[in-house]
Amino acid sequence: MIVDVLVVGAGLAGLHTATELARQGHDVLLVERRPALTGPIRTTGIFVRRTLDDFALPPECLGPPIRRVVLYPPRLRRPVALVSSRDEYRVGDMAPLYVTAARAATEAGVRIALGTRYAGRRAGSFLLAGRDGPATVRARFVVGADGARSRVARDLALDRNHHLLVGAEEVFEIDGSAEPPTFHCVLDPSLAPGYLAWVVNDGRHAHVGVAGYADRFPHGLRQALGRFAATAPGLPGVDRPAEVERRGGPIPVGGVLRRISCSDGLLVGDAAGAVSPLTAGGLDPCLRLSEHAATVLDEALRTGRPDALAHYDGATLRARFRGRLLLRRGLAQVRTPAVAAAAFTLLRTPPGRAAASRILFGDGSFPAP
Repeated sequence: MIVDVLVVGAGLAGLHTATELARQGHDVLLVERRPALTGPIRTTGIFVRRTLDDFALPPECLGPPIRRVVLYPPRLRRPVALVSSRDEYRVGDMAPLYVTAARAATEAGVRIALGTRYAGRRAGSFLLAGRDGPATVRARFVVGADGARSRVARDLALDRNHHLLVGAEEVFEIDGSAEPPTFHCVLDPSLAPGYLAWVVNDGRHAHVGVAGYADRFPHGLRQALGRFAATAPGLPGVDRPAEVERRGGPIPVGGVLRRISCSDGLLVGDAAGAVSPLTAGGLDPCLRLSEHAATVLDEALRTGRPDALAHYDGATLRARFRGRLLLRRGLAQVRTPAVAAAAFTLLRTPPGRAAASRILFGDGSFPAP
């Protein structure tokens, strides 16, 4: 098989890149190792206001808007509540959202091969392993949308993520809530070392999760999640069902990688490190970087000049993350509950609340290409 572009990975980044390229008239094959897009889901699915304003997401796949964030120190005493005057977050129902995005891709002309694993590169061709056995594809370019530990990045000799958190969460339906839709964040390094634990309760679903550096969990990530879920805030009067959906996976927090393209292809989404180093929010940058990737690839395909991919420069984009990379290093050094509690002394002041509001509710976005 010969195609213009082979896209590896059918998350939002891969689906969006493939769809944009197909709409520009290019022949695109998208492969995904999962047999169904409704299978294991890794992301919490939190969309920020900037994404909701700029991208046409299906409203039926989004939960109620969230304006309220509550930040908790260890032992959950004297939390800090921040309320925006605008709708700031909505949580996506990711399984139907992926299905909707795949339908749009197919309608644009993308060929999607589920249950098909990218198996490497050999002599200018790409090897696939699918339901009908091995196959070889020749593509002018390949797009690595295959996650934080991208094999495409390795095969193209591009940069790879080395600064990773691991996260896990449980998701279940709820029958409403007495409180308004709220995003609860707990900063406790004994529970979530180097990051935080969270509860998102939007009145329809509850997301209960923890994330942190893998080597710092004293008894493992699963035990930390179980410990947090037993006393998690933000779920008053909510009956926890016996069966819950479980999600988890690595989270890159080193910022956009410097070298994310070469003459043979490029990286998008988690593979490119397109995640906020501080908040780990990945859906906004994954969509924005995917649009930039499609624009650059379209130029390369139409002009026949692979050197157009040099315009897809991670080092330039990375420079805009300097502030959050500095804050990430600071958060990584919060290693005891006493230090986290002391940080809340500043957070409760007017300047501290203003800084937190700017991070959580600010108008900044993923750096414009």
